[in-house]
Amino acid sequence: MFEFELAATVDAARAGTLLLPHASVSTPCFMPVGTQGTVRALSPLDLESVGARIVLANTYHLHVRPGEDVVRELGGLHRFMAWPQALLTDSGGFQVFSLEGARTVDDSGVEFRSHVDGARRKLTPEIATEIQWKLGADIAMAFDHVIPGHADHRAAADAVDRTAQWLERCRRTHDGLTADHPRQQALWPIIQGSGHTGLRTRAVAQVLGIGEWTGVAVGGLAVGETKPVMYEVLEHVHESLPGELPRYLMGVGFPEDLLRSIARGMDLFDCVAPTRNGRNGSAFTPDGAINIRNARHRTASGPLDPTCDCETCRTYSTGYLRHLFVADELLGLRLLSLHNVRFLIRLVHDARDRIVAGDFATWSREWLDRYTRGDTT
Repeated sequence: MFEFELAATVDAARAGTLLLPHASVSTPCFMPVGTQGTVRALSPLDLESVGARIVLANTYHLHVRPGEDVVRELGGLHRFMAWPQALLTDSGGFQVFSLEGARTVDDSGVEFRSHVDGARRKLTPEIATEIQWKLGADIAMAFDHVIPGHADHRAAADAVDRTAQWLERCRRTHDGLTADHPRQQALWPIIQGSGHTGLRTRAVAQVLGIGEWTGVAVGGLAVGETKPVMYEVLEHVHESLPGELPRYLMGVGFPEDLLRSIARGMDLFDCVAPTRNGRNGSAFTPDGAINIRNARHRTASGPLDPTCDCETCRTYSTGYLRHLFVADELLGLRLLSLHNVRFLIRLVHDARDRIVAGDFATWSREWLDRYTRGDTT
């Protein structure tokens, strides 16, 4: 378990296979986000139908409600949410970061007020690791100190060093928990450093010096920095990381960002964008995102995306989808969310095929030219 094999590369772009206890995952891979043990508006059967093989769930939210002990008593997160494929749990670091004004960070961990009941709680590297072990995901993320992508050098350096200290504690705790079950769950570290490439190099060296890993994540991007800065950091990290490790870029999932990040050596991605946009009436198409409520779609008899094989595009007209949103019918939220998730999964599958075929660079350039020229209404 937890093996990664590269099948092909084109420059920095990589096609591989990640073997996990509950699934074999082809990369590049997009992971739908099931924050509270559910991908909003979609069932596990929906997710399997669109090709999802791994889903992300959130440590912070499941800790606050219903609690990791409840999940464990009900058979672990896979059984709790009726998801038979692979699971990854984030550490809760980003959610704590987002609680600006309601949290205090020091070397011991993070104290915060619950968004549910206002109760004071604390997450430490040990607690975050223990929660994830009880949840039982295939991959648990180390607890990290997340700061904005545009943070100054001093603040970013402090976060890098604290993340390394916390990683040591996560590793010790995880080693103790998995001593008798080493093939049940992997712990992955997170590379921080904001937009400072020198700090990213420092973070990589710290992570590689702490232990041997089966994968590594790049965090602290898509949180305030410009796109050119994000891409520069990814290029730099690609050069710094061992080629045999799968790389997970956290929180990135718009179509153009996926292809540009794949081109810079990233393998796995997650984002709430496809379901959040879908619930708000925005649908991905090869010609750009469209607003389904636009009046020009009122009598559109064709599918949302003629190239798509999802239930939405195989079954319903664009005009009907517009009607659902104008009429505030819940079915519309499901159908656009389903399509958007399938769109991204198809996109990364197509990228993999093009990497294997050796023409990823040409194909991705042509795909992005069409997508970015598209009418976004």
